[in-house]
Amino acid sequence: MLKQKTYFNWSSGKDSALALYHLLQDNRYSVDELITTVNSHYNRVSMHGLRKELLLAQTTAINIKSSLIELPEMPSMEVYEQKMLKTVSRLKTDGFTHSAFGDIFLEDLRIYREKKLEEQGFKAVFPIWKRDTKELLNEFLDLGFKTIIVCANSKYFGEDFVGTVIDKNFINNLPEGVDPCGENGEFHTFCFDGPLFKSPITFSIGEKVYREYDTPKSDDDSICKSDSEKYGVWYCDLIP
Repeated sequence: MLKQKTYFNWSSGKDSALALYHLLQDNRYSVDELITTVNSHYNRVSMHGLRKELLLAQTTAINIKSSLIELPEMPSMEVYEQKMLKTVSRLKTDGFTHSAFGDIFLEDLRIYREKKLEEQGFKAVFPIWKRDTKELLNEFLDLGFKTIIVCANSKYFGEDFVGTVIDKNFINNLPEGVDPCGENGEFHTFCFDGPLFKSPITFSIGEKVYREYDTPKSDDDSICKSDSEKYGVWYCDLIP
């Protein structure tokens, strides 16, 4: 059977790692490229705040070709979609037909992704869609993956939370209402070891920083959203 040429939307975190792991076991797809959005102002992975050097070390260890989409710090939807369209057009020319994601249960986001990709003749793939997030996290750890928390919403977490390596006790210590996989944006991670990697990614823990952001006035203004006028994020800098 001819495999479908697929690119994976790689975030550098645990959900991406587990979704990619499952996709690579699926004989219907050939994963030939990883795509990551990067904040061009800070040279870091969008949302996660991870240094680009560690992202590149990670994708090198996975041994799949990777490409970056460079975005401004707070991109409008118009800018975001223009950048994505340029990349998707290039991938279509290169023979890609499918686009895969590590999303789990955000229905609106899935519908948005499927709509935009369908306009360009692509099909979206969601390898871990609708899986129980507690089960996913336990499976992730049982497979031998390792991941560290690089940023977290200050609504739920303080400075001590970032820079923590996730273990089996993690779920039991989460605040009420926080998803075990942080699927609602409560926290993001950097996956640094596991069955995808030729070797672990080495790093040291650097400075922890708090940043506060203005919430966009409407859903159309930005890909970053919050329920209040401002939202705070704790970041843990990882040093290559």
